[in-house]
Amino acid sequence: MLTMPVRQLGETERSAVMRVLDSDPYATAQVAERIAVHGLSWWRSDGRIYGYGARRHLESLLWSGAHLTPILATPPAVEAFAELVAGEHRVCSSIVGRADAVLGLWDRLAGAWGHPRDVRPNQPILATGELPAIRPDPAVRLAENSEIDIVFPAAVAMYTEEVGVSPLADGGGGGYKRRVAELVRSRRTYVRVENRQVVFKAELAVVTPHTAQVQGVWVDPAWRGRGIAAPAMAAVVTDALGRVAPTVSLYVNDYNHAARRVYARCGFRSAGTFATILF
Repeated sequence: MLTMPVRQLGETERSAVMRVLDSDPYATAQVAERIAVHGLSWWRSDGRIYGYGARRHLESLLWSGAHLTPILATPPAVEAFAELVAGEHRVCSSIVGRADAVLGLWDRLAGAWGHPRDVRPNQPILATGELPAIRPDPAVRLAENSEIDIVFPAAVAMYTEEVGVSPLADGGGGGYKRRVAELVRSRRTYVRVENRQVVFKAELAVVTPHTAQVQGVWVDPAWRGRGIAAPAMAAVVTDALGRVAPTVSLYVNDYNHAARRVYARCGFRSAGTFATILF
């Protein structure tokens, strides 16, 4: 039996939900942007959000959609959320969020949901609100709408390398290309282009009033080892801070030492730890 009921939340509780999200702005950015765009009415969104806590004191949240994301989930909330979803057919492609809550959920769900494709238990969350100390690469700029067709192969290569499967698998190519095009048209995709080939790419995949979250950072393998990544990221951070949000954030696999050195040179500092369970 649940010690406190978990309930699906609707638009009437939006202010309470936003208070929870605002208290952890880097870890909750993806959910906060979705709610800002779609609200909390499940028929207008691509997921549902559940709350744990007394009606007048919302403690923890769970976003359930393409990703399962626990938010400020205390141990009792993790237990309750696990009980809520354990009996359901898994529809999410990952569980992602603060490491303690994600790993606690997975401890309780593993028996019901089977073997994951990968478990990434230690993904540092990094953030900065300061201009980088290194000179930005002047060749890094926002991608143009006319360049979607050259950005797309770079995005596919990045995704496949990072996630371990192609975004084109199982008929997903159309949806993925639409997402790539949306980011370009929204002036969120940065590139360095040489001879009509993208050699560096990064995206502001999530934007909230608190932060612009960088994802999809990629350097063409032929250009690695030439020292272009840090100045390129400095260009991204400089533009994002000046144009988009008061901070820039991201999360990275702990074993990606080269990327972590780049982010440190650009002024990023620790803001906690994520974990991801990939299916």
